[in-house]
Amino acid sequence: MSISRREALKHIGAATAGFVLPTTLFRGRVRDIVVDGRPVEIAVAAVSGHTVRVTVLPLVGGSRGSLPVDGALVREDLGGGRGGRIAARRRTAESFAPVQAGELTVRFTPEPPTIAVEAADARVAQRLVLDAATPNVSFLLPEGPLLGLGEGGPQFDRKGSVDQMRNGQGGYQLATHGGRAPIQWLIGTDGWGLFIHLPYGRFDFTGAEGRFTPQDDAPLDVFVVASRDPAVIMAEYARITGRPELPARWSLGYMQSHRTLAGPDEILGVARTFREKRLPIDAVIYLGTEFTPSGWNTRNGEFTWHPGNFPDPKAIVDQLHALDLKVVLHTVIEGRRLIGTVDDPCMAPEPPGRTADDRWPEERHVACYWPAHKAVSDVGIDGWWPDQGDGYDAPSRLARHRMYWEGPQRSRPDERPFALHRNGAPGMARYGAFLWSGDVQSRWETLATHVPVAVNTGLSGIPYWGTDIGGFIPTPELTGELYVRWFQFGAFCPSFRAHGRHWHLRLPWGWDGGDGGPPETRLVIDPAELHNKDVEPIVKRYLELRYQLLPYTYTAVKDTCETGLPVMRALWLH
Repeated sequence: MSISRREALKHIGAATAGFVLPTTLFRGRVRDIVVDGRPVEIAVAAVSGHTVRVTVLPLVGGSRGSLPVDGALVREDLGGGRGGRIAARRRTAESFAPVQAGELTVRFTPEPPTIAVEAADARVAQRLVLDAATPNVSFLLPEGPLLGLGEGGPQFDRKGSVDQMRNGQGGYQLATHGGRAPIQWLIGTDGWGLFIHLPYGRFDFTGAEGRFTPQDDAPLDVFVVASRDPAVIMAEYARITGRPELPARWSLGYMQSHRTLAGPDEILGVARTFREKRLPIDAVIYLGTEFTPSGWNTRNGEFTWHPGNFPDPKAIVDQLHALDLKVVLHTVIEGRRLIGTVDDPCMAPEPPGRTADDRWPEERHVACYWPAHKAVSDVGIDGWWPDQGDGYDAPSRLARHRMYWEGPQRSRPDERPFALHRNGAPGMARYGAFLWSGDVQSRWETLATHVPVAVNTGLSGIPYWGTDIGGFIPTPELTGELYVRWFQFGAFCPSFRAHGRHWHLRLPWGWDGGDGGPPETRLVIDPAELHNKDVEPIVKRYLELRYQLLPYTYTAVKDTCETGLPVMRALWLH
């Protein structure tokens, strides 16, 4: 039976993992570097004075493999990559002399294969230990807190946890911690950052060192940042994945979300009440039908107006605009892959919702899906609320962010688009994407937990973030006091928006003489809570404060776009 060179090397590398020469293969006196049972080439490239890129590519027949393109990087050739300048390429242990990459020095030792990145002051900022027999990687943990890793998950310090990095609302303790937007960007508060671009995987921070276990077979591609200055660390992550785009100023104002609608009189009545009560507001948001029995459209995924709520869509939207309000609509798609861009040709037009047999297509093309928005957008819609999509992979999630940034600009090139997403991906900030924490419960624990969630989200390159003020799913803990405290927190979040079931309780005046509804759950609000005259004046005070601070907030957002620093900032940054 014939055995290929690749198979032989993999078996030898695995079999010798416990012997004297576990990580290399002899070829005369030259030893190949072996990782995951295969000979590899390690490429080292300087991204900047503070950042080095290390790529471990398997060799097949003497030729190196390639990296898949997932869109996360601001440029694929960053620091070298595809055709750029590489500081060094090494295939053997003997040839791996220390490599100078910017202000950093990269050293390799073979037993086991270890890559150490030294800062300018000669300290080891990070050490990556590879494995001859498996794709696993271990790395240094900081003495202080370990931060970043996206939205959700265990808080605040990530050390001591195991993170499956599962995307979406099933990721980790949705009720209190919100949805999970996994970003493989780790910050060591003693002076380093680590972005594992590829592959995607899970983390174990319970030991003396961190451990990364890949969940796909993509080559290892990592960026190591070394600096004692937190601002430099954040700027370097923005250098890698792109700086945030500046959003429209109105998107930093207050937004009132609606759920079950009772017709055009209620739609316009709520808007007029805000103006009559002199309650500051910038936008109104309307949910789609199916998550509520009566929304803006006929069914989730469709772009047909609900005739009972919007019998004359343009007339109603014009009246909302006359009240100086922006209009944002909820959209839903599901599937596994979303590919392409709005500028690609649509080769096979497809329905925007479900197929004829009532299924969500596994794969969609942006160029064929985006045109479904046009007729609704032409009525005068100002923004979108792309919901769902937990099943999409990271490149598809990013393609969705990109679509809602580039798509609106095709017809309105002088306007900055707005889109509020439920899912995240590295690189989303360069498409001006907003993120909210999903369908959390109305609990005091949820409110408390969302403070560190906000900070870690911002440190992960997701600056425009917020919550469903009051919590999405009502519990017996939902009272006027919880709503007020959550509203106060929301006033200092980049995205300031109230939303949830029993949505009249998310109106500033809903706790004083309101109906406690519409009844969208079995929960019955204590009637005594519906006569709380203290709620609306406090809410009005914080609405006014938000707008008084808007010049400061917009300046902070512009700083974010220029430096990569988050809007909501951990004290560690200062």
